[in-house]
Amino acid sequence: MNNISRVAVVIAALLPASVLAQSIKGVVLNNQGKAVANATVDLEGSDQKVTTNDKGEFEISGLNNGLKELHISAPGYAHLHRDITLANDQDHTTTFNLKRSPIEVIDIEATPIHMSAMESASPVSVLSGEQLRRQQASTLGDSLEKLPGVNTNFHAKVASTPVIRGLSGPRVLITQNGLDVSDVSRVGPDHSVASEASTAQQIEVLRGPATLFYGSGAIGGVVNVVDSRVPTDSTTRGEWNLEHNSVDEQKIASFNATTGTESFAFYADAFWRESDDYEVPVAADIDDTERSSKYVVENSNEDSDGFTVGTSYLFEQGYVGVAVEQFNRQYGIPGHTHGEEEHEEHDHEEVHSEEEAVFADLEQTKIQLLGEYNIDSEWLSKINLRAGHTDYEHAEIEHGAVGTTFKNETNELRVDILHSQFDEWNGGVSFHYKKSDVEAQGSEAFTPPSVTESIAFAIMEEKHFGDFLVQLGGRVERVTIDANNVLLPEIDAHAHDEEGDEHDHDHEHEESNYTRVFDVAQEFTPVSLSTGVVWDFTPGYNLGLSVSRSERAPSASELLSFGPHIGTATYEVGALFDTHDGHFELSQEALDLETANNIDLTFRKTEGDVGFIFNAFYNQVDNYYYQINTGFYAESGHDHDHGDEHNHEDEHDHSSELPVYLFKTDDVVLHGFEAQVAWQLTDELKIDLFSDYVRARLKDGGDLPRTPPLRFGTEFSYQTENLTANIHVTRYQEQDRIAHEETTTDGYTLVDASISYDLSVLNQDLSLYLKGTNLTDTEARVHSSFLKNIAPRPGRSFALGVRGYF
Repeated sequence: MNNISRVAVVIAALLPASVLAQSIKGVVLNNQGKAVANATVDLEGSDQKVTTNDKGEFEISGLNNGLKELHISAPGYAHLHRDITLANDQDHTTTFNLKRSPIEVIDIEATPIHMSAMESASPVSVLSGEQLRRQQASTLGDSLEKLPGVNTNFHAKVASTPVIRGLSGPRVLITQNGLDVSDVSRVGPDHSVASEASTAQQIEVLRGPATLFYGSGAIGGVVNVVDSRVPTDSTTRGEWNLEHNSVDEQKIASFNATTGTESFAFYADAFWRESDDYEVPVAADIDDTERSSKYVVENSNEDSDGFTVGTSYLFEQGYVGVAVEQFNRQYGIPGHTHGEEEHEEHDHEEVHSEEEAVFADLEQTKIQLLGEYNIDSEWLSKINLRAGHTDYEHAEIEHGAVGTTFKNETNELRVDILHSQFDEWNGGVSFHYKKSDVEAQGSEAFTPPSVTESIAFAIMEEKHFGDFLVQLGGRVERVTIDANNVLLPEIDAHAHDEEGDEHDHDHEHEESNYTRVFDVAQEFTPVSLSTGVVWDFTPGYNLGLSVSRSERAPSASELLSFGPHIGTATYEVGALFDTHDGHFELSQEALDLETANNIDLTFRKTEGDVGFIFNAFYNQVDNYYYQINTGFYAESGHDHDHGDEHNHEDEHDHSSELPVYLFKTDDVVLHGFEAQVAWQLTDELKIDLFSDYVRARLKDGGDLPRTPPLRFGTEFSYQTENLTANIHVTRYQEQDRIAHEETTTDGYTLVDASISYDLSVLNQDLSLYLKGTNLTDTEARVHSSFLKNIAPRPGRSFALGVRGYF
């Protein structure tokens, strides 16, 4: 080796890697050889991401020798993976050819590893873009119910949470940018979700156990609402929307905007919504004279507003930012009236009350701190930081005074540490801490104040083995529930005899003047394990298999409840207690973890004019916490009218009594399918077909309550450069697989349609749209709703709006 060579070697050793780094240059084309602009090219295992220019060209620089895994995506095309090996300090030039896909493929942000509907072992869905704007509703569950595998527990249009594969409540976690939304919607169906779809960028749904990423509260799935409240770039952009809906005279206004400088980005959004009681279709057995009148679900009005401001500091390796949100909502609670004179209309029990109705006044302040730091060292690739503080309160107002107040103060911290690619493995570890202080005070505070604290550690890894993608993960957490004021009152729990004679309980009233108080401290250690594989067995097709074992700690309300829960028209008693002939004591049975053993099998066609996704799942849940009817009744403390499944006919007035339901555990089985087929007939015309079904039953026989029925439907879409039109038809079959005290729900068909026209006015892109829902004015009752008898779906409705983009 001559002197010059020795000097070159020494200089090379002393220079930083970036000086000697090479680049990958290329072009992205479609099947016709035309350039694909604005395609995204990701370097997996790092945060390097570029987009193609108008000629489809891109360049990723600053790379070292070794294997590089690229992920290429673009709207309307199937995603593409390509492995490229860099050697000899030379640049690499390549061409990527994307193939058409009629099913839109959108990456989710809910997990630190890459996942999408067409590529991951676990089933996921994303609602975004024009589809999100077209389907958004005033509540989260109603916004998502057209996604396969997702239903709504429709609570009279004012409150709803998603039902994922028959599971909801404490088993489905709702998050905002990966952090718990931290309201009390998981406690009762009459509690609204404190999150807004009109300002969201996309809404992600992870179907099946997602405990690996979010902990035991996500044993049934996760819904993650994504927005740009902490901006990751300073590009000036935004949108605004104005809309009026006829069925409830609803008026909506919203906007969101991002801007900034080279180093600082700023974000703001706001929304306002106001609506009256909504109209429902006239029943078929009402004569023509009555048919001309309008029927409404009383106390289903709403008045909401909120705003968010955020800012972030942008630097070469990432960003860090903070956002503050104020969310306010006042809404009626249908069926929750304290009236003196109430009556029903025929068999359909439309509620009317002479007294002032009860409504909820909700306020929430949320602070989120989000950050990302790209290390790109030999060992570490990236660190993601998410932290949040939420102060939530809602009061139930009765006759102008506060009757019951619910509060939830939550602090949460999540740190994901992703390592550099090691032997082609991508992944990392996650640390997660959350503390929730939940309190309910008042006449209907059925759950005592409690503090739930969890600390978790998780690991996630994935690797491509030729045509196989393998995903592995595990999580262990420690969950504690502390409550120092758990009440066990002496209540008059009694049965109604067959003749309907009044139960003489004067003696019991004399003995019910005292309440026992307990200090409860429970600790659980849920462990979750998951493995999955995706096999690209032939071009354009893949098979996915996911197997998981997930454990869930019971919620405070499932353990500690003891009192009237008017939202469900029941007197709830937690699993901490047990009953003997109507007398309640502390239970002697151990409080076990709920354990879900889940298998998902997925078959996909990812490219071509026809694409499809078929999912089949089997989920056996041991120690499933659910409520059983004890056969007893207890005083509610008020006269309420619900028209729900628990009503009982009696010649005497039992309107102030509620059936006593006790939380118990049993083994259950949930199995079913989701199917989605998309056929791009022409460049303008597309047909989508879908169906889903879940069978939810006790392992030893019997059905779980409020399980959504089989449904199937189709959507016809026509789109040109300026015009978009959609017709959506969904058939809900009769649900006759019912639990004790439930009634069969008739099937029905809903027809929705929308049309929009895009134009440019004063250099601003505008979209004028008209939406029609339930165009046939069909009487439709949601089986998964606690209020199905008094609050059917809205009747025929038209919404006219304008949306602007900048």
